[in-house]
Amino acid sequence: MQINPYLSWIFLFCLAFSNSLAKQPPWVMRISCGARLDVHTAPTNTLWFKDFAYTGGIPANATLPSYISPPLKTLRYFPLSSGPNNCYNINNVPSGHYAVRVFFGLDGHPNFDNEPLFDISVEGTQIYSLKSGWTNQDDQVFTEALVFLTDGTASLCFHSTGHGDPAILSIEILQVDDRAYYFGPAWGHGIILRTAARLSCGNGKPKFDVDYSGDHWGGDRFWSPIKTFGQGSDLATSTESGIKKASNAPNFYPEALYQTALVSTDTQPDLAYTMDVDPNRNYSIWLHFAEIDSSVTTAGKRVFDILINGDVAFEEVDVVKMSGDRYTALVLNTTVAVNGRTLTISLRPKEGSHAIINAIEVFEIVAAESKTLLEEVRALQSLKSALGLPLRFGWNGDPCVPQQHPWSGADCLYDKTSSKWFIDGLGLDNQGLRGFLPNDISRLLHLQSINLSDNSIHGAIPPSIGSIAGLVVLDLSYNFFNGSIPESLGQLTSLRRLDVNGNSLSGRVPAALGGRLLHGASFKLRLNLCFTDNAGLCGIPGLPTCGPHLSAGAKIGLAFGASVGFLLIVICSMCWWKRRQNILRAQEIAARGAPYAKARTHLSHDIQLTRHYNHGNARTAAENGPSLLS
Repeated sequence: MQINPYLSWIFLFCLAFSNSLAKQPPWVMRISCGARLDVHTAPTNTLWFKDFAYTGGIPANATLPSYISPPLKTLRYFPLSSGPNNCYNINNVPSGHYAVRVFFGLDGHPNFDNEPLFDISVEGTQIYSLKSGWTNQDDQVFTEALVFLTDGTASLCFHSTGHGDPAILSIEILQVDDRAYYFGPAWGHGIILRTAARLSCGNGKPKFDVDYSGDHWGGDRFWSPIKTFGQGSDLATSTESGIKKASNAPNFYPEALYQTALVSTDTQPDLAYTMDVDPNRNYSIWLHFAEIDSSVTTAGKRVFDILINGDVAFEEVDVVKMSGDRYTALVLNTTVAVNGRTLTISLRPKEGSHAIINAIEVFEIVAAESKTLLEEVRALQSLKSALGLPLRFGWNGDPCVPQQHPWSGADCLYDKTSSKWFIDGLGLDNQGLRGFLPNDISRLLHLQSINLSDNSIHGAIPPSIGSIAGLVVLDLSYNFFNGSIPESLGQLTSLRRLDVNGNSLSGRVPAALGGRLLHGASFKLRLNLCFTDNAGLCGIPGLPTCGPHLSAGAKIGLAFGASVGFLLIVICSMCWWKRRQNILRAQEIAARGAPYAKARTHLSHDIQLTRHYNHGNARTAAENGPSLLS
């Protein structure tokens, strides 16, 4: 059968193209906190970006708490005066699965706490709380979690607990395989895996994946060395032989991880490792094996059970049989619920006298918090800007999560239907606010209570408040609001208390509010109105009587008519003035020529009189003969 050469060419092209896609490097973002310039660090020439426009805080020189910390010279700290919640917000992050790692730093300034304690959250979910003594534990100078980022952003927040100012040395966001650390049906986008422990057994040096020349899709994990589980209980062993099936998708473990191990002894056949954990949590445990002991040549020579806190998790583990060969990687995973404060992993031999283990990973399974409705987050951010909210409020990150650190002054309620949080109350009374109330407050559609009393808020009450249908309490008292009370407030049928005392409001109280005040069907439905200390308000009992009420159109018409009338008066006045000036000018000219004018007047008068008295004689003379004047 002859093969079409064009089809062969297309097949090879597609194969090459798919291979090139598979080899594309993962998305990586590393930030040197407090740095003004990009930094490259030895020995791997790793690039760290300057932290420009990601957050607030104050840059400072860094003191590294551990030799495993990245060799960076700056950090960023967040004083409590700038608020209890501070965040790095990183945009343009491709949707995917990421290992997020944060290293902590120390500021050497004598006025700073040398060991600050604070909480860390990723995408609104708290993943870690620093514990006293963390500066003396290499594996506690950072925290790491696997999280799905799907909205194009990454938000990492640091929450003050009153024990020093959070100080951050570096942030890493490293893309990993979308199926990395799949542990069963519960795994997915709503799950975060926080690294609780990652141990390289029998190894004497801490290493990152990059030190192992590991695949970049592994996320550059840090492996803490552990030479022994207990004095005299085990022996370290190693090999230089290659390990098969190590760097496979989706976890891409480095081959060298399996070239060291701990093996139990004749005096202590069981291998047991115990670590401290937080109680009442679920943990995903990953155990790594490779048969690198030259004395074990075939399957059946080494068989053991694996117990977690005394319960059998895996029976009759035969590494050679299960992996398919010697010097071949085997990974076992299980999920356990831990009620106490310790987690113990035990390997109990059944065939042969010794057990073996190469590496251990333990992750705390954290349910990702549901976020606040995005529209309401944006509305609060607009409110923050318009009201000039002080920095000490720390309105950064998500208003409602983590639940341990909600925004001060914003009350949250969870909606099971939408699996979202929303804002149902604002309590910002007596906080020194000096801005104005924006129309965007109407975007907080679930508000039931607004208390902005005893501030210095100015401007008009936005009519858009009338669209918050469920509003029960609206307290704007003792501010500098001016203008009229919007008619739209009369549409708030759920409103039970409206307090605008001590402002500069004017005009007629909306009829709908006054009607409800007087004619409520019951005491519970009546509206409690407070209007005192507003000299310009009128129209309900207890306030002055309003004059004739004109609509807005009538007021405009009246103003227009008054303007036209005024203009006519001005024009007439100018015409009269002009005419008066002309008369006065004529009289002045006449006055100057008075003797000549008088003489001419007398002469004319005499001629007229002469003609009058000689009328008859003239007629007779004409009849008798020619006139002497002819």
